[in-house]
Amino acid sequence: MAIEIHFDAVDGAPIDSATVMVLRDSTRGLEVLMVRRHGDAGVLGGVHVFPGGKLDASDGEAALPGLDHEAGWYAQVLDEPGLAPSVARGLFAAALRETREECALALPADSLWPWSRWITPRQPSVTRKRFDTRFFVAAAPQDQEAVQDNFEATEVVWVLPAEGLRRYWAGEIDLAPPQIMSLVQLARLRSVAEALDAARTRPPALIEPKPFDENGERVICYPGDSAHPVCEPVWIGPTRLRYRNRRFEPEGGLAALLG
Repeated sequence: MAIEIHFDAVDGAPIDSATVMVLRDSTRGLEVLMVRRHGDAGVLGGVHVFPGGKLDASDGEAALPGLDHEAGWYAQVLDEPGLAPSVARGLFAAALRETREECALALPADSLWPWSRWITPRQPSVTRKRFDTRFFVAAAPQDQEAVQDNFEATEVVWVLPAEGLRRYWAGEIDLAPPQIMSLVQLARLRSVAEALDAARTRPPALIEPKPFDENGERVICYPGDSAHPVCEPVWIGPTRLRYRNRRFEPEGGLAALLG
């Protein structure tokens, strides 16, 4: 299977969503949990992603044991001071709910830390919908086993971030650009503690990809790229991906992803 490109523009506001990069330490190094979306899924069917999904109306009222802060705390931690308190709080609940539904992990509410925020542009490229997705990081509970639900997710796999990128390059798995770039960042970390410390000590990176077409190929650029309106990079690594060979690749190939 390969990622298919879409060229249509999508009007309307992006859908509030949450996803979780569940991490664990292993003898091989830092591992992250990925799930393979069901092939019939309306968004990114067959692609390996992190557990997650859209905000439900009930998430704003869901219980968050151990994370019962005053209303403005959630938006402050997300670095979105103008976000409605019920939406901000609901994003934490959505992250926990989706992880539980897709791979049977009941994460403690206070284990979540915001990592990044991805806002799909009007030309989504790989979907026909727009999302405003908050990425969280969390340590995996040691006494639980990740198991796919066989409805939304048909496989769960723990991978070293660099291994995930190598498998993508070898054509063994499909990845969308947010997962590619998130694995690039995780590949530079050595442990869960290092990842959580990074999340706690800096605001979540805001990523608003800018797509354009060049020489008949779709290019998606990120902050720090010469074609992006934000001059300062938000990460170390590639600042653009180019759609070729029916997937997204950086200039410099796999070496550019692995640094």
